[in-house]
Amino acid sequence: MKPPTTLDFLGAVTNPVSFTRDLEKLTAPLDVLAERNERLSSEHVSYLSKHGALASLPKYVFSGPGDRRSHLKVGIFAGIHGDEDSGVEAIGRLVELLGRQPEMARGYELFLYPVCNRHGYLTNSRWSEDGLDLNREFWKGSIEPEVRVLEQELEANRFDGIVALHSDDTSEGLYGFVKGHELTRYVLEPALEAAGMFLPRNFDKSIDNFEANNGIIEQGYEGILTAPPTQKFRPFEIVFETPHLADAERQVQAHLAAIAVILERFKVLISEGQNI
Repeated sequence: MKPPTTLDFLGAVTNPVSFTRDLEKLTAPLDVLAERNERLSSEHVSYLSKHGALASLPKYVFSGPGDRRSHLKVGIFAGIHGDEDSGVEAIGRLVELLGRQPEMARGYELFLYPVCNRHGYLTNSRWSEDGLDLNREFWKGSIEPEVRVLEQELEANRFDGIVALHSDDTSEGLYGFVKGHELTRYVLEPALEAAGMFLPRNFDKSIDNFEANNGIIEQGYEGILTAPPTQKFRPFEIVFETPHLADAERQVQAHLAAIAVILERFKVLISEGQNI
């Protein structure tokens, strides 16, 4: 059987987008899928809120076909800003899609975190409960519980790749930040091209106050969700941004298109680099 291509993946992304502020409505159908699919597990991450209440961030792990001992581990994160719904919806849709097309994850173990800012998501706010931008708090000794539990996840898993999904209300087009792995540019460029089937790219020379080249930024903010400073092998790291004010469904499809190509291209490039 011929493995599905990126175009097959994109063709499957047709369901209308539906947003909700009820986290259980988001996770309940995905938890049911995890119970029915041996490749998918629901491993929600528990933590204590600042008020001492037990809370959790949703987490799903999908093991693609192939020898699990040699799988590439990739973490895909969304909702670190609680009002950026398109990435949240995209990961939820990705979980469902992988159940139908597991070949898209061949050679991968995917760790999927659709909501990284629980309070922000529930209140439709960018900020944490304390009014902080969680994506400026990583690896600074933050006391924010979501940051601390996500840092533990990053430490424990030592990902080969990290993808963070965002949407930017100051941009009229797609763009992305790259960091780490020398092959990242060759992964992000085709991802932006594929996502361009749904939304235009931002070709401005300056984006978000950073120098940009065809929608690619090689700098970045301090304190963003990233690999541990102590991780010796630096993974490929991509922050993928859609224009927040664009059509919601097109944003979701652009995120999914980018994820499909990122996974496809990184695996090929790693194989070529290892002369496999």
